Amino acid sequence: MKSTYTSTAKALHWLIVALLIVQFLLAWTMPHIGRDTPLTMLINLHFSFGMLILFVVVVRLIWRVTHAEPEPEDSVPPWQHRSAQLVHRLLYLLLLVVPILGWINANWRDYPVTLFSLFQMPKIMATRAPGWQWTGDLHGLLANYAMLALVGLHVVGALYHYLIRRDQVLQRMLPGWPGKASSVR
Repeated sequence: MKSTYTSTAKALHWLIVALLIVQFLLAWTMPHIGRDTPLTMLINLHFSFGMLILFVVVVRLIWRVTHAEPEPEDSVPPWQHRSAQLVHRLLYLLLLVVPILGWINANWRDYPVTLFSLFQMPKIMATRAPGWQWTGDLHGLLANYAMLALVGLHVVGALYHYLIRRDQVLQRMLPGWPGKASSVR
């Protein structure tokens, strides 16, 4: 049997998936943030889940750097492996950049960013700092287009391996998959 990801890597992966689903649902149902939009519970939850995603992604990246990734399936052509690596790297980049842009824009708009009202995150941008109003637009564009496109590619790739190639690529990230464990990311 091929090596699989560790339970920790799998848990962090699926936690990020769940958090992203919640985050996109919040983003699509909260009010559009304009010049005079009051802070609402949905906006506060969006900020909180964004901070939580940022934290979990940092933990996931630390785990990935400190634990070896399982070897790719023997049947996976090198170009597919390199393509998957590129998609993963771009996803990680967006999972860091998108919440930070949201945080900057919230600070620019003078919205407090809290983690579920437990504590307030530090302000990383001055209110109405000249030249930074674009951060909210870029946050939305990257989340709604680039992030969704990469997530879609990731899902299509996993389903391709499962349904068409019928190899074990997808199963290696499934909880409880009994593949040979390795100290994997």
